Amino acid sequence: MKIAFVGKGGSGKTTLSALFIRHLAAAGRPVIAVDADINQHLGPALGLTDDQAARLPALGAHLPDIKEYLRGDNPLIGSSDEMIKTTPPGRGSRLLRIIEENPVYSACARPVALDEGSVRLMVTGAFAEEDLGVACYHSKVGAVELLLNHLVDGRDEYVVTDMTAGSDSFASGLFTRFDLTFLVAEPTRKGVSVYRQYKEYARDFGVALRVVGNKVQGAEDLAFLRREVGEDLLAAFGQSDWVRRLEQGSEPALGALEPANRTVLARLQAEADAAHALRDPHKYTAQAVHFHLRNAESWGNAKTGRDLSTQVDAGFVLGADDLDAAHA
Repeated sequence: MKIAFVGKGGSGKTTLSALFIRHLAAAGRPVIAVDADINQHLGPALGLTDDQAARLPALGAHLPDIKEYLRGDNPLIGSSDEMIKTTPPGRGSRLLRIIEENPVYSACARPVALDEGSVRLMVTGAFAEEDLGVACYHSKVGAVELLLNHLVDGRDEYVVTDMTAGSDSFASGLFTRFDLTFLVAEPTRKGVSVYRQYKEYARDFGVALRVVGNKVQGAEDLAFLRREVGEDLLAAFGQSDWVRRLEQGSEPALGALEPANRTVLARLQAEADAAHALRDPHKYTAQAVHFHLRNAESWGNAKTGRDLSTQVDAGFVLGADDLDAAHA
């Protein structure tokens, strides 16, 4: 399952995504955690020191090697230099699985041991001064989009991505690469304003969006969220001494998390698992092609000197073989 966490800055998005990752790992689920946020705080939220997090290999730094590996023997792609972040897979492309070893994971993923289980963590890399400008940051997360375009994941396997804050998450086709998107919202007017923006974007592309209230202190906060968000509200995470200790630098055991908040994590997992049955590989592939053709026309063709529309393998559907096997 491909899961994204989005929300405004300060909403607790990274904290909740890290808690969800810990919850899945504790349940024995294979997890790849991806930090695609400008601020790159997911590693520390999973217990890494700042020095350990700073030493994580950046996906962007390995992008040429990632492209070369994913290109494989695809006859429609003459070289990895012709690949852009939206290049879709075709027959001959190398696909990724969550439970496997491959050169991409060897170069870019690092194991993170948790108090209950472990996960593999990949990061886009820190946002540096030379990255100023929205377009530059989107080039960093382009590696994530390319990986998800080539990922075939099964039931009870998870990629959990902490997306950048604000509406920037919808500035590229990356937001369509997930089975389910959790929007973390505080019970304030500012907290739900991002939800309204996301809802509009999500509606146009059929993106599954559920709201997780955070820092909810009582019945009035919950009533506010229900009034503003309606049926999209999935659960509400309350104030947490456990989270406070984590933010102060301690490493509390997940089992010490407040029972009500642990229940919220289980609710998120159940919702994510239910999304698996709603998958449509044909739609997923078509959306990848849509954004690829749009990017090719707007800038990709000029950048590569090639007509990138010829990279589209019209007979290929990502995950179709798995779908056929499931219904056999």
